[in-house]
Amino acid sequence: MTEQQGASASTQAYEPKILAKKHRISVEDAAKIIAEHGSDRKAIDKAARRIAA
Repeated sequence: MTEQQGASASTQAYEPKILAKKHRISVEDAAKIIAEHGSDRKAIDKAARRIAA
């Protein structure tokens, strides 16, 4: 079992590889976005959409 089994998706760490695949951006860009926005998944997705556009 994982430590964060009961944690919601918004509180779990976002993996750069998953974000990159979801938004079709580079893993490097995804890592920068995650470093900039921390665990704020909404802000991360918004920033990734801006880059992907």
